[in-house]
This record gives sequence, structure tokens and C-alpha cells, in this order.
Amino acid sequence: MTRVVLADDQALVRQGFRLILELESDIEVVGEAADGREALRLTRELDPDVVVMDIRMPELDGIEATRRLHAAGSRARVLILTTFDLNEYVYEALRAGASGFLLKDAPGDQLVNAIRTVASGEALLAPTLTRRLIEHFLDQPPSDAAPPRGLDGLTQREIEVLTLVAQGLSNSEIAAALFLGEATIKTHVGRILQKLDLRDRVQAVVHAYESGLVHPGGPR
Repeated sequence: MTRVVLADDQALVRQGFRLILELESDIEVVGEAADGREALRLTRELDPDVVVMDIRMPELDGIEATRRLHAAGSRARVLILTTFDLNEYVYEALRAGASGFLLKDAPGDQLVNAIRTVASGEALLAPTLTRRLIEHFLDQPPSDAAPPRGLDGLTQREIEVLTLVAQGLSNSEIAAALFLGEATIKTHVGRILQKLDLRDRVQAVVHAYESGLVHPGGPR
């Protein structure tokens, strides 16, 4: 059973989400928060698997709440849900440690699938979001940052895989590009996350660009 906390300052929105999720036998809404501080408290008390987090909330916004959860070592995965389809929100939410980003006008089945995806340990990183990250770094290219700690522990193959992940390719596309099996690519991705101490694919993309390992257009 996937345990979910809903964090949104609009009661009608929370009720709507609850109605959608309560139709699913494998998802349980265990709490509702009207602001970021309450979301932090409920997450500490209830230990949910997923927090569906609005961005614009009183007291503490969703991005800062996500950042604090991540810094505190919370195991809860955060799915950012918002009406604001803006690049800076996408980038900041993912950089804060969110595992996914979904617009509020997405169909109910997409919300359900998104929760299942992040709860399983995967990242909800659609190609459109990857493009946004690339556009962000195209507009504001990273400075000559030192290679991230642990990069020297990656094999050449793992560096190749990380580069392709950062360019938005799926596991199947990376497998085709490197003439390897998809299961092998999944293993490589898992090892990369472990070696760089990253939670998921989203953080791997952000990390690769912020560190200067890759830049829009190809490897450094």
C-alpha cells in the first residue's frame, strides 16, 4: 500500500485529489496539509511514501518544504503538483529534491500513475522536463565547476551512460545508442546513483549539468 500525504492550500483541490486516489486499492491518503509547515509536520509524524506537494502555499512554499524534507533525510518521495508551468519552478523543484513534477490540470490517471512511479523509486522525468533543464543551463551555463565528488569513481561506461541520461534519453534509447541490453543500462544507472549518492534519475540530470560534466549540446 502506498501511503500519501496531500499538501495544498485549497481544500477543494485536496478533496478532489483524495476522491481520485481513494478509488485505487493500492493507494491510501493518510493526511492532508494546508501549508508547507503542516506538510513537514505530517510527513515526520505519518512517514508517508509520497507527498503530493503544491508549490505556492502560505507559511512555507512547496519548494522550500521539499528542500527541508530532503535535507532532513526523509524517505518520502515528493511529487510537485502545480498550475504554474514555469521553467524556474521546474528547475528549483527538481533541484530541491523532488522526484517528479505534474501540472494540476493533468488527468486523474496521470496523477495516479505519477504517484506509483515515484513511490516505486523511479523519477517522473518526462522529456519535456529534461528539455527545460537543458534550456535552463543554455540560458545560464554553469561556471567552471570542479568535477563532483565521486566522479572519479565512475567507469568510462558509466560516464557515457550518465551523459546520455542528462541529454534526456530513456534506458531503451541509451541501450540502442551504446549497443547494450536495457537491463545492463538499468544496472549502470543504479550504480551511478549509488556512487554519486543521488536519490534518482532527476537528481542525476541536475547533478550532471550543475557539475559541468555535460552541457547543452554534448559532453564537456
